Amino acid sequence: MKQLFDELSYSVSKITTEKYSTSFSLGILALKPSIRSAIYAIYGYVRLADEIVDSFHEYDKEKLLNRLKIETQNALEERISLNPILQSFQETVHKYQIDKALIDQFLHSMEMDLQKIEYNSDLYDEYIHGSAEVVGLMCLQVFTDGDKEKYEELKPYAMKLGSAFQKINFLRDLKDDYQVLGRTYFPNIDMNVFNNQVKFEIEKEIEQEFKEALIGIKKLPASSLFGVYLAYKYYISLFKKIRKKSSKDILNNRIRVPDYQKGYVALSSYVRFKMNVL
Repeated sequence: MKQLFDELSYSVSKITTEKYSTSFSLGILALKPSIRSAIYAIYGYVRLADEIVDSFHEYDKEKLLNRLKIETQNALEERISLNPILQSFQETVHKYQIDKALIDQFLHSMEMDLQKIEYNSDLYDEYIHGSAEVVGLMCLQVFTDGDKEKYEELKPYAMKLGSAFQKINFLRDLKDDYQVLGRTYFPNIDMNVFNNQVKFEIEKEIEQEFKEALIGIKKLPASSLFGVYLAYKYYISLFKKIRKKSSKDILNNRIRVPDYQKGYVALSSYVRFKMNVL
């Protein structure tokens, strides 16, 4: 029965999410059950593409990414894939009418990761839009479930949240991106002179984006509000840790939030949510 394969497909996306991100997994658990599987499907697909460009160093990454692009197109056209992650993703895309342009923009950013690019402001914005903002918009199309007016209202806030998350990822992963993958995303910055002032300027951008994003989070439908708020609070806790570190620290160490602290963030966020003090 195809239903069994569909259930398996969503299970694979869920396991992928749980394996790669405890923060997002807990955030998804805080969503209403009716939309969890769709967000697992989106995250699973995004992680699959990201893994190709970030981890498969002994293989032809360009060839693998091109294969994923073709298989994605085929899955969307044929409404089925033998790849469980693609199967759950294509079902989600069709069910929630996710804009195909968002998928294309995401894959374009993954292609950018395969090139040696010296990022200026325009390329930096282009990469963040494709790698993070559009992922937030895919999720927003699930959250708003066909309500186009609500989607357009919340769209700018979802983009700000995705951008803030990605910039924090850049700071958190600075050591591996620079030393292992040879990437630097921040525009017009010589990593040999990356200092506390440069770090402070990036942090100011993130802080402003978080302030704007919170306005939109408060306007989300009840089915998704707490889950997104929890993910926001997890990233705020990571951001606070990064702000306390020097530029030298984050160049030499990957900053993370321990699991016990994530538990505290979850509990305190739930209390604030129930008291309507976001």
